[in-house]
Amino acid sequence: MAFLLTWFLPPATQTAPEIVHAVEARYAKAHTLQAKFYERYRASGQPGQSESGVVYFSKPGRMRWEYESPSTKLFLVDGTNVWLYVPADRTASRAKLKESDDWRTPLALLTGKIHLDRLCGKIELITSGANGGASSDAALDPRNVVLNCLPRPSPPGDENNSTFRQILFEVDPEYHLTRVVVREPGDIETEFRFGDWRENVAAPEAMFHFEPPPGVSIVNAEDLARGIH
Repeated sequence: MAFLLTWFLPPATQTAPEIVHAVEARYAKAHTLQAKFYERYRASGQPGQSESGVVYFSKPGRMRWEYESPSTKLFLVDGTNVWLYVPADRTASRAKLKESDDWRTPLALLTGKIHLDRLCGKIELITSGANGGASSDAALDPRNVVLNCLPRPSPPGDENNSTFRQILFEVDPEYHLTRVVVREPGDIETEFRFGDWRENVAAPEAMFHFEPPPGVSIVNAEDLARGIH
């Protein structure tokens, strides 16, 4: 009964743990997901890069990112390997999933592989002016709320252990993720915006397995994610 009451309350009236629970509950019931995405990547001192396309998530632990603009490419996680295929280059890069330190890790919650309380050391609601946050910390839609995920403390002597320094999750009144901002050390920021969420879509098993087209060479990479930009 407590969960049902939480589900029908608007996010703006709830605590951070209640919102996290509602978001995870929404996506837990879906075996497959589809959404349109916009991605923006920015590194300190460099011009930003923007891309867009369609993404699919499938349990357990699989993703398929079909980039459509400004160029065509495929990023695929099959549960064991991480693939990047760029048709124009006639190459496909492959890395073992456990070796790929990829900035999509926060989105693994959509594939049933991670919970936010395991990823974040602390989760709090962003409020206007909180923590001296930048304007980009605020919700893009006034109906939405923003969760601020901070990393777990690093073990003594391993202060650079965390792969991120902050993640923002923007959540709409139906508990969909509409935006995720990943901030990494070195003033690196990757932003995803999502729209047109669809649950339990038809996503054949073959969509999450990569078969190199004839004439395409495969390059093994220890860190595929760093080479995608």
